[in-house]
Amino acid sequence: MNRVLLAFSGGLDTTYCARYLAVDHGMEVHTVVVNTGGFTADELDRIAARAHACGVASHTALDCTQDLYDQVLRFCIAGNVLKNATYPLSVSAERIVQATAIARHALSIGATHLAHGSTGAGNDQVRFDVVFRIICPDLPVLTPIRDQQLSRADEIAYVTKHGVEGEWTKAAYSINQGLWGTSVGGRETLTSNEPLPDDAWPSSQLPEPDPANHERIVLRFEAGHPVAINGTRMSPVDAIGMLNERGAFWRIGRDMHVGDTIIGIKGRVAFEAPAAMMIIKAHHLLEKHTLTKWQLMFKDQFALWYGQLLHEGNALEPAMRDIEAFLESTQRCVTGDVIIRCSVGSFLLEGVESTNDLMRSSVATYGEEQKAWTGDDVRGFARIAAMQTSIWHAVHGEDAR
Repeated sequence: MNRVLLAFSGGLDTTYCARYLAVDHGMEVHTVVVNTGGFTADELDRIAARAHACGVASHTALDCTQDLYDQVLRFCIAGNVLKNATYPLSVSAERIVQATAIARHALSIGATHLAHGSTGAGNDQVRFDVVFRIICPDLPVLTPIRDQQLSRADEIAYVTKHGVEGEWTKAAYSINQGLWGTSVGGRETLTSNEPLPDDAWPSSQLPEPDPANHERIVLRFEAGHPVAINGTRMSPVDAIGMLNERGAFWRIGRDMHVGDTIIGIKGRVAFEAPAAMMIIKAHHLLEKHTLTKWQLMFKDQFALWYGQLLHEGNALEPAMRDIEAFLESTQRCVTGDVIIRCSVGSFLLEGVESTNDLMRSSVATYGEEQKAWTGDDVRGFARIAAMQTSIWHAVHGEDAR
């Protein structure tokens, strides 16, 4: 019998896939859900119950939250990666780790097929397919939702017919929550001009903060990793989790991203990523104090490519390992504390404290005094710096451009 491993979230699409492959195709269906920091224990139990209600042969939950940090997020932090200078690639990072874990699990159980419930309209279908093709090149990939182009009403009728109960009424907003942020899609994100209403943001369910108050957070980095908050040491994963909690309370990290999808259309999505935004901005500030201008410039170039390849599902491309090696090398001296002041809707980086700070008053203070060179040194430096351009203008004329 054909044995298919289905990436399963417990939603309508993957529930339909589970029953369709088992009933209409008579396949032995195994389901797997990969947690990258977005599911609680109760939610995982409900997903497992839904899978068994579909009649699957087995269901497995894989916790890959630490893998998400080790394999992707540490480099997103090292590169200060923000897609289009806005979005921390929350979903892109998750999908790569999830797809990789699913493909390897398929091999471990001897699956003859892989399956996922992505539609034909988004990025995830490509991300899953690309990773599956690389890790499991001999396994056919089944995509019932993409291939059949069913309406939601058709799917509901089908699963109801087969006795799979659930609250299938379509929610007003599609929410994907993970360690590195939460994406929100709805009617407004299908437009180019409408903002997300306040009650659609996940953090709107929390108590309202007092606008007159603020919170001071000291975030410590060691070799580029976030390792302590307000003097309390913790793992980077726990630090991200704590910053998500505190940032969500202050309504930090909300924004809209408009980008170019893998399939060639523009896409708009709302996201709430308090930890990602605070960590990336704090890390970048610390780097500006501890790295040279050429390190910073090269990092910007490589990080742009890293983010693009990650976004398009090419995280297994060997060039990514080369970029990661460079980024990791740059982090050796990125150690110190960054002081963050949180208030309603925003945060301010107040400064850094680091023994590796290159801003040394013993050498010079910008715009005021210097102790390491003379006026004659600067005149000679400027003469050399202008030399080639001076020659160009001498040859082509003063008004040449």
